[in-house]
Amino acid sequence: MKTTQYYPVIQTNDVTATTAFYQDHFGFEPAFTSDWYVHLQSKADPTVNLAILDGQHDTIPLPGRGASAGVILNFEVEDAAAEYSRLVDAGLPVLKPLIDEDFGQRHFITADPNGILIDIITPIPPSAAYAAQYSQEALPQ
Repeated sequence: MKTTQYYPVIQTNDVTATTAFYQDHFGFEPAFTSDWYVHLQSKADPTVNLAILDGQHDTIPLPGRGASAGVILNFEVEDAAAEYSRLVDAGLPVLKPLIDEDFGQRHFITADPNGILIDIITPIPPSAAYAAQYSQEALPQ
C-alpha cells in the first residue's frame, strides 16, 4: 500500500463548533467545507490535516457512528511551554499540566469540545534508561 495522505477524522455532533475550535486554537483553515464534513489544513504546514465529520452522517456505517472514544491527537510543537500558556490563557481545560517526562517529552494534555484528548508535545532528551529504548535515528536531542 502506498499511502498518499494520512489524517484523523473527528466525529462530532457539532461540525461548526469543532471546526471553529481547531481554527481558533490550532491554526487550521478549511480546504473543503460542507454542512456535514470539513477538511482542515494547518496554515503552518499543509501536510498536517484534520477532518471534522458529523458523527451521524450516512457515510459512516451504523455500528461506527459517533464512536470517537479512545482517541488522543498528538501535536508536536517547537515550544510546549509557550503553547501551554497560550491555550490556558484561551480557557482550554488542562487535563494534565505541563510536565517533563523521563521518556523524552515536555507535554500537557487538553481536550476539544467533544472530549477528544489533545497532547501538546516538545521532544526533550530522555533519561539514560529511556534513551536506550530509542533507535538512534529517533532519539530526541
